[in-house]
Amino acid sequence: MKSIVVFASGNGTNFQAIADAVADGRLGCRISAVICERRNAGVLERSRTMGIDSVYIPYSRNEPEKFFKDVLNRLNEYKPDLIVLAGFLKILDSSLIQQFRDRIINLHPSLLPCFGGPGFYGSKVHEAVINSGAKYSGATVHFVTENIDGGPIIMQDICTVEDDDTPETLADKVHQLEHKIIVESIKIIIEDKIEIDGNRVRLKK
Repeated sequence: MKSIVVFASGNGTNFQAIADAVADGRLGCRISAVICERRNAGVLERSRTMGIDSVYIPYSRNEPEKFFKDVLNRLNEYKPDLIVLAGFLKILDSSLIQQFRDRIINLHPSLLPCFGGPGFYGSKVHEAVINSGAKYSGATVHFVTENIDGGPIIMQDICTVEDDDTPETLADKVHQLEHKIIVESIKIIIEDKIEIDGNRVRLKK
């Protein structure tokens, strides 16, 4: 059975969606660990409750290289087939990306390539979408490359942006999409149903 490691920084609702899909058999894999850089993040409590390894690795802006070295050491212990960034707020360094090339996916709360890149995370994304006047938003799952939020897109889903939406109400809509497409993306990857062609992801024939 294939193994995944989930990276998350917050409450862990997307992790919960993945864990539920593993538990009920929709995903034929196991979650080896959750890695988080925030000691009191809700995702760690969720994973502990499920008996999943809950790994806290502190991050310091003064020593980012130490953080990524510690992360890489942990990953080399778990040897995951897939790394899932599900609400993880740190940008991975190139050495980690290179070692796990085409085995790291990220969930982003907009329809990339719009509203992505440095500075676009969390409520900042939804504020920017609303301020832009866009009529639609959504969520994207993509492979992680050195180009921030610019890797090949695996799956997207959309929602409407209503005139009275706030960043909070839009976030609620997008969260529902995120829970769906992160599970579906993991499924087609672990079942080896896709191939990467340049910057395009295709279903295998």
